[in-house]
Amino acid sequence: MTEFLKVLLNIRSLRAALRELSLEQLQEAHEKIESIYLERAEQAEKKQVAQAEHLNKLAEFQAMLAEAGIDPSELVQATPAAKAGKAVREGKRAPRPAKYRYVENGEEKTWTGQGRTPKYLVQQMEQGRQLDEFLI
Repeated sequence: MTEFLKVLLNIRSLRAALRELSLEQLQEAHEKIESIYLERAEQAEKKQVAQAEHLNKLAEFQAMLAEAGIDPSELVQATPAAKAGKAVREGKRAPRPAKYRYVENGEEKTWTGQGRTPKYLVQQMEQGRQLDEFLI
């Protein structure tokens, strides 16, 4: 906790700190703190109203689904996003096929064209060769 908060939240420390202020300065501080408090209270109220509206809509949709005889879990399973997510979870995707081939130090190597360009290819391109020359 910061030193400021320790003073602000402890009545004895706060009294000691505010003794040095004049009544006008204390009134000004009070007004500023009150305006900040009212802003935060208004934000909290708006958030609470929005959350209540959201819960009402959920209850309304649940009632509509129940009326139609649809189980909410059925609805979630039937969505394309759920199916796509399921496919991803089932296993890794297939590796990408190599797009470029080059020989470095007598060893043939390949690169998919994804990620960082291999140093050898960067050096070759700096010497004037084109990346298209290495296409498979």
